[in-house]
Amino acid sequence: MTAPENTLPALRIDARGRRRVDYRAIVLLALPLVINASTQAALSLIDTWFIGRISTDATAAMGASYFLVLVFILLFGGVGMAVQTLVAQAYGSGRRRRAGRAVWTGCWAALATAPAFVALALAAPWLFAPFGLQPDIERLAAEYWMPRMLGGPLAVAMWAVTGFFNGIGRTGVTLWLNVFVALANAALNEVFMFRLGWGMAGAAWATTAAVALGLAASLAVFASAAVHREYASRTTWPFRAAALRRLLGLGLPMGLSVTVDLAALSLFQLMQVRLGPVDGAASQLAMMLTSVCYMPAVGIGIAGTTLVGQSIGAGDRDWARKVGNATIRLSVGYMGVFGVLLAAAAPWLLPLFVTAGDPHSAEVVRLGAALLWLAALYQAFDGLNIGSSFCLRGAGDVRVPALVVLGLAWGVFMPLAHTLTFAAGDAWIPGLPQAGWGAAGGWIAAVIYCCALGMSLFLRWRSGAWRAIVLR
Repeated sequence: MTAPENTLPALRIDARGRRRVDYRAIVLLALPLVINASTQAALSLIDTWFIGRISTDATAAMGASYFLVLVFILLFGGVGMAVQTLVAQAYGSGRRRRAGRAVWTGCWAALATAPAFVALALAAPWLFAPFGLQPDIERLAAEYWMPRMLGGPLAVAMWAVTGFFNGIGRTGVTLWLNVFVALANAALNEVFMFRLGWGMAGAAWATTAAVALGLAASLAVFASAAVHREYASRTTWPFRAAALRRLLGLGLPMGLSVTVDLAALSLFQLMQVRLGPVDGAASQLAMMLTSVCYMPAVGIGIAGTTLVGQSIGAGDRDWARKVGNATIRLSVGYMGVFGVLLAAAAPWLLPLFVTAGDPHSAEVVRLGAALLWLAALYQAFDGLNIGSSFCLRGAGDVRVPALVVLGLAWGVFMPLAHTLTFAAGDAWIPGLPQAGWGAAGGWIAAVIYCCALGMSLFLRWRSGAWRAIVLR
């Protein structure tokens, strides 16, 4: 089916009357999301910088807990992220009221996650105990953990509201809301960590408080008169069980896919911390700096979700394929170029994130620079992974990709990282073959995993299996 041309996103007609992808329109849609994603990367770097002012142990502790925090927030946060897909398809088909209702359904789902987040916040002693961390690092990781978990429902709800603005193509609104959160977080870090003397816990409370302020601002914009006139945003709040089931059916596999990947990365990072403060801190810094490349690519991917979703909502799956392919190309090109630039700049960047008087600083910088060159090897394939997965989300194809991630993360990445990282006698699981290559070995395993994942998800997108999926 071919939709009317004026209903399709990122479309232009060339001199011969043929339909072409308007890359300028994609860039204009994606640019606020890229800047927004860069803001999220800056948020992580700001936290890392503030925590680095405490000690190398504190930076390593953040490395031990950071990805575990994201694992659980994203596991439940899939229901918030799924709002964008539902809104984009509803917008493409002209069902504005349904788009507004999806936001409130996402907020109801976020509220339902609160008991689970409270239980996780109280479980820190049991979660970190099995990993054999040094006592000071384990204590600091637990301090960071509880406040972040208590803020989990707020993050899920904010994703639901900002997903609405992404889904209707008003990505600039999402940008300004997240800039507000980042600025609030930076200011609160200084107050909570140092003025009030809360240390490691203060960094986590600053993030939670900033997200709470961001959610309040997001809901205020969503309920404004202009949005309400078109999307009935003030009257679609009543709970609907059928809408919640539809959102869960899409959001739970989406959250599981992201969670499985991040859980593997979290355990990977814990392996590096297990090696000692230098390996743990260097790996954490490499992860945070790599996010400067990763997060903007996520912004391009989010634009792909909107473009594919709106095209499918308008009834033109052929156009969805074309704009999806264009988004994937942009993601791969960006990641490949900036991964190399970041690694080349490592000797100047890394010293900014360590304490000059710390006895481990020079070792952390030297190892971190080597790890960033390994990270640069997989950037292009990570772009393939991001672009393909977000386009599949726009089509509602989330279950098979979740199984692909599950198989590769736990069947390939984790065993290989364990083998290449640890020497005999230091491993978590005795009896497995151990190469003892340290942090470099772990990152080699990450390169292999990312290449396999990117190719697998791209082949899924190219197969066109998503064409048969219809969201009710």
